[in-house]
Amino acid sequence: MSNNEDICFSDNGDFFMHRAIELARGGEGWTNPNPLVGAVIVRDGVVLGEGFHKKYGGLHAEREALADCIRRGNDARGADIYVTLEPCVHFGKQPPCCHALAEAGIARVFVGSRDPNPLVHGKGNAYLREHGIEVYEDFLRKECDKLNQIFFHYITEKKPFVALKYAVTADGKIATRIGKSKWITGEKSRAYVQQLRNRYAAILCGIGTVLADDPMLNCRMEGGNNPLRIVLDSTLKIPLKSRLVQTAREIPLLIVCSAVAEASAEFAEKKDELEHAGAEILVLGTDSRRKPDINLLLNELGNRGIDSLLVEGGGAVNYSFLESGAVDCVYEFVAPKIFGGGSLAKSPVAGEGVALPSEAFEFTLKDVRRFDDDVLLEYISKNRGKECSQES
Repeated sequence: MSNNEDICFSDNGDFFMHRAIELARGGEGWTNPNPLVGAVIVRDGVVLGEGFHKKYGGLHAEREALADCIRRGNDARGADIYVTLEPCVHFGKQPPCCHALAEAGIARVFVGSRDPNPLVHGKGNAYLREHGIEVYEDFLRKECDKLNQIFFHYITEKKPFVALKYAVTADGKIATRIGKSKWITGEKSRAYVQQLRNRYAAILCGIGTVLADDPMLNCRMEGGNNPLRIVLDSTLKIPLKSRLVQTAREIPLLIVCSAVAEASAEFAEKKDELEHAGAEILVLGTDSRRKPDINLLLNELGNRGIDSLLVEGGGAVNYSFLESGAVDCVYEFVAPKIFGGGSLAKSPVAGEGVALPSEAFEFTLKDVRRFDDDVLLEYISKNRGKECSQES
């Protein structure tokens, strides 16, 4: 069966799949580049066991749920399982979940999302059917798909899902005329930003932000995971005493510079000092480019297994990503404040800009949320057609 329209014997099915979705979110920040997956095992409307993929390399959701059955003293034979993503049928960090479900005697599997990974796509469900298990695909698929837009993008594009994040006043300013920006938004907005930092595998800013604000770029959410910190620094201006460098041994720091910097006389000594502090230096681009190549960077991150990137740069960095066609979504926090200041007060996107309205970088409004008096506008790229909203 390919949909859930005719499933009349599972009146509580929506409830159990929603529970699986809720469980799956428990893995945010820890499963990258694997997907978020939750599973609930049920018989006669009673939950026998449940689980989620907790950490990359750890048990998958289905095996966690089966293990929970055993802990509770329950037998999964003849039961149903609601799982947010098609069960895997290949060997990776863990053995195939399909094998475990068949061995446990599961009778019916309700699958939310279809896995685009060629190693899994359609093969997991086919294996289950071949072993006498009823499979119902696309069960609350839209809701389940929202969990894994990052994973879906990464597994198909082999590059990280890129989001811009910035906070602006009602008149579109990210700082006052003398460069002060703390704080534009309120506490609830800033708390949500920490959730984003936990969710995304890497975070990036430009050297201008480092010199102006001396940020940490870490995740300050309780129980959160720090992202890989990346700085675009064409000529290695980053101070050795900056908080990023001083904490490079505790939280990974990648400094990306241009080939022009590498050719300078001071480069080797500064590089050695930064590496001694624990930072990694990455040279990207050719001798003719004075700035790191954004697309080369994304390819490099993809090769490293970095599935998502949160850009918290200034106007120049934001424009570089937009100009490169690399932005999949935008998180724009708007505060009910007005700074004024004309051209002296910075805007979130700088650069040369477009000449005509028809040349604008176009996005579609995906979601609107309110955090006290602040408003979060989430946009998805029209060119990508990817959804960036993941319900919290």
